[in-house]
Amino acid sequence: MPPYTLPFEKPVLELETKLRDLAQFSENQKIDVSSEIERMKRRIVETRKKIYSELTPWQKVQVARHPLRPYTLDYVQLMTRDWMEIHGDRNYRDDRAIIGGFATIDDERVMLIGTQKGRDTKSNLECNFGCAYPEGYRKALRLMKLASKFRLPIVVLIDTPGAYPGIESEERHIAEAIAVNLREMFTLPVPIIVTIIGEGGSGGALGIGVGDRVLVLEHAYYSVISPEGCAAILWKDRKFADRAAEALKLTSTDLIAYGFADEVVPEPLGGAHSDPKGMAETLKTVLLRNLKEVKMLSDDQRLAARYDKFRAMGRYAEGAPPSKGVHPIEPAPPPVMAGDTLVDHRPPTDA
Repeated sequence: MPPYTLPFEKPVLELETKLRDLAQFSENQKIDVSSEIERMKRRIVETRKKIYSELTPWQKVQVARHPLRPYTLDYVQLMTRDWMEIHGDRNYRDDRAIIGGFATIDDERVMLIGTQKGRDTKSNLECNFGCAYPEGYRKALRLMKLASKFRLPIVVLIDTPGAYPGIESEERHIAEAIAVNLREMFTLPVPIIVTIIGEGGSGGALGIGVGDRVLVLEHAYYSVISPEGCAAILWKDRKFADRAAEALKLTSTDLIAYGFADEVVPEPLGGAHSDPKGMAETLKTVLLRNLKEVKMLSDDQRLAARYDKFRAMGRYAEGAPPSKGVHPIEPAPPPVMAGDTLVDHRPPTDA
């Protein structure tokens, strides 16, 4: 796949183009400009650091969707060994949008499950652009129960826009498949570590997202709806996706602040796509540390903590609303009958 540049990365691209031209000029003319080349490299790093330290929520969504960002199978290759994939839900078929199997991370044998996207038209069609059908969630549950049987920890990597919403999913009961997964994941006694590595889209992500620890990569997002979908509902136009992304509080820092995630996994400068090997090494270290901590708990402690963790999500306040500057509205009299006519004194309401 050719290099892909996000709109806000254009200043870096321009500097990199100038650097290549300068290096080519130096080679062709046999002129030593090494000091200028080093200065240009430092400027590129500083520019990239400034850009990525000031990303808006919508720009973070764009980074999470970068086509060169490492996907589940990339992490399998970069941070595991002895990978043995398991196929099918033993009911309908094999869904390539969710993959899973046995793997070894350092010396830790685990069941690794994750959503998978493609990098070209053929692979995207094969895995349905990362949007799982009901059989994908049933396959994931089958593998989780297998892990529980053999007392293996479960590692989940999530990168999906959401579950597939088409008629085939409805015919095969997508809502039921996700709901069963939610219920069953609360009962599995083995450690479960969940990581949002890219997109965390709605119930499609949550269907395999119940765990003892929920980690999120620095530029990943987790949301009840995509920014475009939210904009289409609230403003009737997808062009307001940037405003929706701001309102949804979907970035890694927001997820930590609201208690939906436990830890942010730092990404290399420029995002995970700029250094997949470095990203995989960082993620492996964080996964093993969290896994070690969770394994120290007994099964009962682990299940209780998992339940309490998700029950605590979502906060509200009880009591009367603030009265400062608010004038109470007197209730209008109810409708009365005048002869055979119903007379309604209540003010009209907007449709």
